[in-house]
Amino acid sequence: MVVVRDAKNGATAMTRARVSCMTWEIWCPGAPKIFAWFTPNIAVASAAFRSMQTPPIMPCPRPITLTASSHSQSGWWLRTDYRTKPSAGTCGVTTAFSSLMPPSRTGWRPGGKKAVRQIEVDYLDWALAEFSGYIAIDELYDGPFCVLSLVDNRTFKRVLYRVLDHDPDHLGILYFVCGFQAILTQRGLTLNGITTDASPLYPLPLRLAFPDVPHQICEFHVLKELTKAILRTVAQIRKKLEAKKPTGKRGQPSTNEAKRIVHQRKRLQQKIADLFEYRYLFVQHTLTPVQRCSLQRITRGLPKLRTLRDIMEEVYRLFDRRCRTDTALTKLARLRQRVRHFKEVGKILRKLQSPNLDKALTFLDDKLFPSTSNAVERGNRRHRKMQKTVYRVRTHENITNRIALDMLRDSQKEGRNRTINVLHKARTVKNTPQ
Repeated sequence: MVVVRDAKNGATAMTRARVSCMTWEIWCPGAPKIFAWFTPNIAVASAAFRSMQTPPIMPCPRPITLTASSHSQSGWWLRTDYRTKPSAGTCGVTTAFSSLMPPSRTGWRPGGKKAVRQIEVDYLDWALAEFSGYIAIDELYDGPFCVLSLVDNRTFKRVLYRVLDHDPDHLGILYFVCGFQAILTQRGLTLNGITTDASPLYPLPLRLAFPDVPHQICEFHVLKELTKAILRTVAQIRKKLEAKKPTGKRGQPSTNEAKRIVHQRKRLQQKIADLFEYRYLFVQHTLTPVQRCSLQRITRGLPKLRTLRDIMEEVYRLFDRRCRTDTALTKLARLRQRVRHFKEVGKILRKLQSPNLDKALTFLDDKLFPSTSNAVERGNRRHRKMQKTVYRVRTHENITNRIALDMLRDSQKEGRNRTINVLHKARTVKNTPQ
């Protein structure tokens, strides 16, 4: 459709038009580019005048559009050799800011590779700014990889980590610990204590790298092994009581002997059920008066079980910070001598003779020495929870970048908390009635 303006009376009208093909040619360095646009034929009837007489339009200069050409090929198809790059401007690259404040970083997230480069300098300055002198080391297995982590045991800041593509050995842990020793020497810091679990991987490398630093075995891991041995012994006693239940004839008991057998069988079954239901009373740290009465009731006629509870209470008293390490070791020697007279307590004998129990009492000489490695265990639990949401194959680079990104977010946590507190206070003041 073509709109034609009548120059005589100033009115416009729509007339019949027929367009078949329009072709134009653009000259570029190299070879000319020819484009064609096809439009289907359109036929309409002549129309009457649609508007009133209008004043004549002043002639205006024809607009000129500046164009540019590219030597490379271009096109909109995905399989073309080269793609057209958008020009820099208002819809492309930011050219200038009218505000005096720095640009907003809302939604900005550093990538994993950027985080790996940043934690080598900036993060270490933040993590070691308030170094307590006590560290905790632990390993984490993630598929075919193993992550060695070193955390400040009082400030809960991860200081160093390393991802291995094989199971850890003494040489790998020694290399990891020596890297941390070089960082301490460079910054003039001293190490006062090391806490690890009961794994046999750490004593030799730590003795070679830090011969004069006390090595503490995590109290939680030692008590965990002892409580398992206690509960295993209680389970064995339940099985023995199950074997002692007398067997009688089927049907309603008619004689006094049959009634006695049924009564004895029910009594033993009730004791077995009580030992299973209240088995936690043998390993609980402190007992209330009601719980002690329940323990006396279910252990009536079973002095071995009361001995197990007495042994567990003696073990808990070893970790009292009011005594020193030498005093605790003396108590432990007396406890081992006492337990030797009870040959039927099971595997608790071997657990009490373990040298890990002696090394778990090292923290008593230093009031600031943490007794557990909860700082590094907390970071491992967070890593396991984070990896549950990742549905892809684990790679060395992926795990390294994710841990580095998590450490970088920890360093920015203080600033985020301050911002959140300021926003909450402002919202509270705004909503408070005047």
